Amino acid sequence: MVRYARYVALGDSQTEGLWDGDDTCGLRGYADRLAEMIDAVSPGLQYANLAVRGKQIRDVLDDQLPRALEMDADLITVCIGMNDMTRPGPGFERALAHLDELHTRLAAAGATVVTTTFPDLARILPIGRVLGRRVLAINDEIRAAARRHGFALVDLFAAPSMTQPGTWSADRVHGSSRGHALFAEAAAEALGLPGSGHGWAVPDPGQQPPSLRARTYSQLLWTQNMLMPWVWDHLRGRSSGAARAPRRPVLTGVAG
Repeated sequence: MVRYARYVALGDSQTEGLWDGDDTCGLRGYADRLAEMIDAVSPGLQYANLAVRGKQIRDVLDDQLPRALEMDADLITVCIGMNDMTRPGPGFERALAHLDELHTRLAAAGATVVTTTFPDLARILPIGRVLGRRVLAINDEIRAAARRHGFALVDLFAAPSMTQPGTWSADRVHGSSRGHALFAEAAAEALGLPGSGHGWAVPDPGQQPPSLRARTYSQLLWTQNMLMPWVWDHLRGRSSGAARAPRRPVLTGVAG
């Protein structure tokens, strides 16, 4: 196994850990869980999490990546693009160009990079069909970059566990605590950590496949918990993370 000394997580709310804990008791999230897994088999890991909710690909490219490079990270995880996909308007093609640039600069960093595709939203939300083309396009770019640059890839798109309601939080876009645990296990498998495997992708037999009624209810929750807050922020001309700083802005021990 490759030993890692400095792990930096980049991204938006998913990597920040939204819905795995809260701002009162503290967030955890898949990146924290992955850091704990790595530290358990290779003690002494230093870990920073630069992700902030609401951020887009351009924010990672301009702000988070330079800071990760300054930290001389030897392991970087990046999960970014959901906020670019869900923004209406013509900016998505430009976002894909930014993503290509981000991948090129990550490859030049010399670190081990873990990247991830997005799940099939059409199997979770009725509105996912509207975003279907964008999901396919961004996943194609992510997979191509993983092949081209040798990144470790977590491919969530076709995993059966990703269609189960229990994997997702009330807004049906961010992972629940169970979802964050599955994402961390998937990243551990991509890195080849001892004891990891593909069990994260297997559906929980105790959960029924989502019915049309369940998917319609998920759509209602998404509208209430994801769309309406975004519309309110957009009308005020601000991002949900505009006033927020990363919760782990510097490298510290995993228990820090």
